[in-house]
Amino acid sequence: MVRSFVGFFISAGENPELILQQNIRDLNDQVPRMNESIAMVKANVTLLEKEESRYKDQGAELTAKVKAAISANRDDLAGSFAVQLEQVRGALARTQGQLTTARAAFDKAMAVKKAFMMEKERKTQEAFNAIRDYRRAQWQKKVADSMESFEVAGISATHDEMVRKIEEQTAVNEARMEMALGNVDQQKIKIEEEAEGLRANELVKQFKAEMGLIPPAPAPAQLPAAPQKTIGGTESQRTA
Repeated sequence: MVRSFVGFFISAGENPELILQQNIRDLNDQVPRMNESIAMVKANVTLLEKEESRYKDQGAELTAKVKAAISANRDDLAGSFAVQLEQVRGALARTQGQLTTARAAFDKAMAVKKAFMMEKERKTQEAFNAIRDYRRAQWQKKVADSMESFEVAGISATHDEMVRKIEEQTAVNEARMEMALGNVDQQKIKIEEEAEGLRANELVKQFKAEMGLIPPAPAPAQLPAAPQKTIGGTESQRTA
């Protein structure tokens, strides 16, 4: 009975959002520890690879010494070098076996990490979705609680009063705008705009004529000169 009561109070005080966020943090905290373990496995592989390379170099060096001693008819030295070579080859074989095991362990560790990261991503996304649903449910609960205690009459009265005030202010401002525009000489502004447009058209025509896009405007026709009168009249008049 005590455990039942304790479980009831714990479940009543649980916040699903906080618990899911803690789970996400716990999953993220496991990644560095896993990387540290994988780094140790990788370090073991690296050490064994260096040891393998060193034994190979020693084997090649001892092989050359055995051949050189044989060529110099020094079988005693060749035998000594051959014994050392045999020991190095044995150590190389053991190291290569350990290296194969270490590489397999590293590959398995990387596969485990990949599976863990995929599961971590899935659980994290699932937790985020659940948190969003939980927050939405909490908001809907608040809305429902507000709607249950919603007083339409008082709010409607305040609403109508505020709307009426805004409409009055809008009407006053519109009237002031009309009066301000009425004080401006609209006809003069229109004439100036038309004159500016005509001037711009003439300038464009001048540029087009200079560029050869349109024929230049013909010069205005000159009126014939009036006959000049003399004091005595023309010669033909005098003859007549």
